[in-house]
Amino acid sequence: MDHQHLQGRWQAELLAPGADRPVAATLQLGPHPELAESVRGTVQREGAEALVSGDVDAGELTLEESSNGTNISATWIGQVVDGSCGKEIRGTWNNAHPTPSAPSADFVLRKQAAWQ
Repeated sequence: MDHQHLQGRWQAELLAPGADRPVAATLQLGPHPELAESVRGTVQREGAEALVSGDVDAGELTLEESSNGTNISATWIGQVVDGSCGKEIRGTWNNAHPTPSAPSADFVLRKQAAWQ
C-alpha cells in the first residue's frame, strides 16, 4: 500500500476507553500538493472539520490532524489490516493535548467505494 491507495473517502469509528459508543468521522484524502508521496485532506467529526496530512510506509499509516491549520492537534497511527486489500486500517488516535473529555481513542478506518 502506498499514498495513492490512501486517496479517497474513508469512514472512521473512534472509540475512547470507557466510551459507550464510537464517534463517527469522515476523512477525504487527496494528493498532497507539496509532498509527492503524501496525502492531504480533511476530517469531519461531530460538526467540526480539521485538516489532515500524512502517508503510509510499509503498511503503517501516519496522519497529523490540525484543527487550526498550523499546529498538530492529534495524530492517527495505524496498521493496514492483513487481508483487507488496503481498505481497512486500525490504530490509535492521540490527542496532542489529552483531557478527560478528549483522551486517546482506538480507530478503524474503512475505505468507501467511489463512483467511476
